[in-house]
Amino acid sequence: MYCPPAFRENREDVLIEAIEAHPLATLITHGEEGLKANVVPVTVMQGADGPVIRFHLAKANDQIGDLRAGRAVLLQFHGPHAYVSPNWYPTKQRDGKAVPTWDYIIVQASGVPAVHPDPEWLRKQLTALTDRHEGGRETPWTLGDAPPDYVAAQLKGIVGVEVVVEKIEGKWKLNQNHPMENRLGLADGLAADGEPVLAAAVRATIG
Repeated sequence: MYCPPAFRENREDVLIEAIEAHPLATLITHGEEGLKANVVPVTVMQGADGPVIRFHLAKANDQIGDLRAGRAVLLQFHGPHAYVSPNWYPTKQRDGKAVPTWDYIIVQASGVPAVHPDPEWLRKQLTALTDRHEGGRETPWTLGDAPPDYVAAQLKGIVGVEVVVEKIEGKWKLNQNHPMENRLGLADGLAADGEPVLAAAVRATIG
C-alpha cells in the first residue's frame, strides 16, 4: 500500500482496535481465475505469533478454492472517511492555494489462510462473532436461541477461515502534512459536516 511516512500507522494495538471498530473486511485473493473479492465480517484476536483473523464464507463461494491453494490473501478494513473541502483551510483564504482531497483510515492485513470445515470450529467462531456484536444489547441473542437442528443445517452451508497475520499496516491520511492551522480547520470542518469520528481522529494526531 502506498503510504507516505506522515500517514503511516504501525502500532499493532491501534491497528487491531481499528479492525475491531470496523470488522467488515474486503477479502482479496488471486488464483488461477484471476482476482476475486468478497466482504466478510471478522473477529480478530492476538495469537502467539501475531494477530489472528477469523471469518466464514458460504460453501458455494468459489473464492474458497483460492483460500485452499496456500497463497497469501489480503484483507482490507475501511475506517471512517470523508471529503475534505479546501474552504476549511485558513491558508486558502489568504492565497487560494488549495484543492479538495479525501481523508480516511484504512488497515491492510495479509497472511496464508487455513480453511476449517469442522462444525465445532465454526460454532466457536460464530459464537465469538455474535457475542462481540450482541454483548451490549439489552437482550443479547446467542447461538443457543436457535433450534439445534436449524443451527446444524446452517453450519453445513459454510466453511471457516483463519488467517495468521504475517503483515499488517495502517494508513491514517488525516492531513498530517499540512500546517497546524489547516489541520485545526479540517477538524472543525469535519465536525460541522457531520463527521465527528474522523474529526476526533484528526485531533488525535494533533495531540
